[in-house]
Amino acid sequence: MKREQISQLAHADHPIAAPLDDDAVRRLLDRAVPHAGARVLDLGCGGAEWLLRALAAYPRLRAEGVDVSQRALAHARERVNSLGLEERLVLHHEDAAGFTAPHSFDLVISVGATHAFGGLSATLAAARKHLAPGGRVLVGDGYWERAPGPDAVEMLGDLDDLPTTVDRIVADGWTPVHGHISTRHELDAYEWAWTGSLAAWALDHSGDPGSAQALEAATTHRDEWLRGYRDSFGFVTLVLRPTPAALS
Repeated sequence: MKREQISQLAHADHPIAAPLDDDAVRRLLDRAVPHAGARVLDLGCGGAEWLLRALAAYPRLRAEGVDVSQRALAHARERVNSLGLEERLVLHHEDAAGFTAPHSFDLVISVGATHAFGGLSATLAAARKHLAPGGRVLVGDGYWERAPGPDAVEMLGDLDDLPTTVDRIVADGWTPVHGHISTRHELDAYEWAWTGSLAAWALDHSGDPGSAQALEAATTHRDEWLRGYRDSFGFVTLVLRPTPAALS
């Protein structure tokens, strides 16, 4: 079973691939979409859930999504067609870091996808290339809420604490205009959904050749979360605007 199939099964009950509840997603989009007719790009869109929610909320909005996962994009297209949104959403099967477009965007989204660019700073640099004048970026990434143990660092990488994360964003020429720090409930709900959805699929499809691997992946992930990073990992999602050079 490929990693992208495991990810799709794990997100069956939590289609936003980040520790954010539905109200937080709605509020973030309300603050991030600059106007009703905006053009929106999601770099590393996965199943395009952010874009689908934005399109549903703003009938004049047009969107594009980029991802390397054919499986995730196929799932997104099914959802797009079922919702009748295919005329307003274009999906690209490409590496988000190398994506180019003939036009700019009023909002660039990249939540939980900084690994595709090699980190948060590189993600923001890529987003800037696509941003129209007056545009905004909606970015989400992890940080260390408390000092991590070595196992947590090995699993999730060398993250900063929250103040340092924000300081580095500001130093890169961005001004936060809104933000959301995921609550303990959101963080736990996401992990239980991830591990539980995958484990439930394995139990419901015990005859499938991939069921044992799926159950093992769910068990391993749950153990890493509970014993490795649950007490130290946090997640922040920010709405950013470029800081004018005169104010830097």
